[in-house]
Amino acid sequence: MIAKSYEFQKNSSSFLNSFLFLLYGENFGLKKDIKELIKTRVEQKSGDIELLSLYEDDILSNEENFYNTLFSGSLFSSAKIITIYEGTDKIINIISNKLEKFPENIFLIIFGGPLEKKSKLRNFFEKEKKTVCIPCYLDNEKDLEVIARSELKRNNIILSRESINLLIEKSNFDRSNLKNEIEKIKCYSLTKKNIGLDEVRFLINFSGEYKSEILINECLCGNISQYKKIFSELYRSAVNQILLFRILASKIQRLLKIKTQETVSNNLDNVMNAVKPPIFWKEKPLVKKQLMLWNLNDLKELIVEINNTELLCKKNPQLSKVIFFDLFSRICKKANNYS
Repeated sequence: MIAKSYEFQKNSSSFLNSFLFLLYGENFGLKKDIKELIKTRVEQKSGDIELLSLYEDDILSNEENFYNTLFSGSLFSSAKIITIYEGTDKIINIISNKLEKFPENIFLIIFGGPLEKKSKLRNFFEKEKKTVCIPCYLDNEKDLEVIARSELKRNNIILSRESINLLIEKSNFDRSNLKNEIEKIKCYSLTKKNIGLDEVRFLINFSGEYKSEILINECLCGNISQYKKIFSELYRSAVNQILLFRILASKIQRLLKIKTQETVSNNLDNVMNAVKPPIFWKEKPLVKKQLMLWNLNDLKELIVEINNTELLCKKNPQLSKVIFFDLFSRICKKANNYS
């Protein structure tokens, strides 16, 4: 069946009779929000859950392993959520053949790109009664305003309309970027709830963000000496770990997207010039170097490792800074070994 994203977010519990979800389109932030909503509702209904992440290539290269993952029960959880990234028509037979035999309390979420109407995967999820197909189109200004006002209201933060417009403009119409900016506001609001426009301007242009960007780029390029220099500065100060995790994950997702498109066009420069959001010209040499150092499998593994490390930091707040910077150091060393 087809479901609008706002319908699903408004009444997600009513869709949990289904266990197969296709989230397709360009809005990765919306997909993440819907996935988190499914996780929350399943958790409320079933208690402890097991979370697994796979890429379509992993499944195609080893179908038996995927079926074992799908049909094997969990020792410690009453439900299982499996997320498949980069889903295309190649996976349709594997999914459709097991529809009638699909085990209880196993939920499958497929992240697809902007699938066309003739897509077999999209048609299957649209027509089957046991499946849910949710288009995830790019956000417009009104969507982002609703998200911003909801987050601010939830945290009792008062901002002027001009300040909210400034946050939306800085987000480049990406809800993940918008939420990152609001995280800065939330940290600042611990001592002040009514925040003026000048304060917002200062917060969203915080110099630490610039250093964080450099840290991540040097890390992915394997430039150990530069990385250590910035690392020593940031380690002594308060670091927004969630923000850096998001920036790192976003950069790796961009590298993955370019790598995948490069295999089709065989022209890296054309792909880099066409990618959206566009790469700033000063950053292009760094991105090109990163693309030469990291292959598709390593990038996919990094995404999983970032998610696991973020969870570990949340579970161990006293050690989170050590755990956090250990990940970045290991990534930098690995990139250096490749170069």
